[in-house]
Amino acid sequence: MNVLLVGINHTTAPVGVRERLAFSETGLPVALQRLLAGGSVSEAVIVSTCNRVEVIVVPSLPTAEAVEAVTTFLCDYHDVPAGQIRPYLYVHQSSAAVRHVLRVAASLDSMIVGESQILGQIKRAYALAAAANTVGRHLHRLFERAFAVAKRVRTETGIGAHAVSLGSVSVELAHKVFDHLTDKVLLLIGAGEMAELAAKCFFEAGVNSLFVANRTLAHAQHLADCFNGGGRALGLDELPARLHEADIVVASTGATTYHITPAMVRAALDRRRYRPLLLFDLSVPRTIAPDVAVLDNAFVFDLDDLQRVIAANQRERRREAERAEAIVEAETVAFMTEADRLDIGPTVAALRERLTDICAAEFERHRKRLGPLTPEQEAAMRQFLLEGIVNKTLHPLILGLREAARQGSELVDLRRAFALDSVSLKTDAVAETDAANPHEEPGSQRLYR
Repeated sequence: MNVLLVGINHTTAPVGVRERLAFSETGLPVALQRLLAGGSVSEAVIVSTCNRVEVIVVPSLPTAEAVEAVTTFLCDYHDVPAGQIRPYLYVHQSSAAVRHVLRVAASLDSMIVGESQILGQIKRAYALAAAANTVGRHLHRLFERAFAVAKRVRTETGIGAHAVSLGSVSVELAHKVFDHLTDKVLLLIGAGEMAELAAKCFFEAGVNSLFVANRTLAHAQHLADCFNGGGRALGLDELPARLHEADIVVASTGATTYHITPAMVRAALDRRRYRPLLLFDLSVPRTIAPDVAVLDNAFVFDLDDLQRVIAANQRERRREAERAEAIVEAETVAFMTEADRLDIGPTVAALRERLTDICAAEFERHRKRLGPLTPEQEAAMRQFLLEGIVNKTLHPLILGLREAARQGSELVDLRRAFALDSVSLKTDAVAETDAANPHEEPGSQRLYR
């Protein structure tokens, strides 16, 4: 299967280069149609995320020319000089391209191995290309297989089971302290991006009650309003009086003094009747005094604690990734084997039909020279002699076709040599025979359907 992939990602190009080649979702249909209009490819899908831009195509030209055409398309579409992006591009062809697509869908090529967002992004890219009519049978089969492989990796490995972000690790630890989170109250100290990401993780895990404490009350209210209106804003001076209402505290400020002290937590625990209080300090410098950790029923985790959990989880993901890589490799081999059979099938069928027509035409041309034959003899000659000639002629050609397909070579030359894509044309052999034997019955039978 001759698939070509040209792209850049977070491992080959800095964000300043990636953002220059990024496609907007609204602009993708036009970009895809423009790529096909150039005539260098017959099918195309473009995957554009914050970490990668990849153009997956079925080329209509030899590989080197198709790579140059796709590169030129990227440069022209984004008005970027080729010299500024060529050093960052990678190219995969045939089985390497298939393997890469499967790895990306299975999140093995992601910045955070095992993350789930990339599969949705690839599905969206495929849907946009299908809607733009730039997907044919080859890329349809490839992406359907990619989606199935991604699902298999998720099902058969634990690649996504171990949290590796600060927010998701915090939720994982919260589940170890509390039986469930649906009735728990989350208190954010700070209203920045890190606080918002943590809140999203907790709300996705079932928390639905939120306080946001911040130096600027308006910023706190804005963040609180982002979560279904279920949040309430507090001033930092309200923390001592309201801390006992929280079950989980996430602090992420830029303050140089402690906003949470042992005395505050001790008082809160008294009012909570010593129900557990879970505190995450994502700040540098720290917002929660280290001595809080010695209090009974106060569970404190700072950035170093969370990073140690993340490191352990990443090791687990790497072990699971090895299992996932084996799945991808097996699926790549299986897909290419199936693709080889499917790719040469139409060519073999057309070639068999063409050779059968040639043999039949030549038999008719020379039938008179064979003398009288019974119907049974004539039928036997047609069935066994002509079919045998076709089969023996086809055998080495089929072996060559299979090898060409495995290597990703195109079958265009063979189809052109036998005029397999033409209609109602005489073969050169018959035409030459007509010219050389003007007194014989001309080979006017249409050989090509």
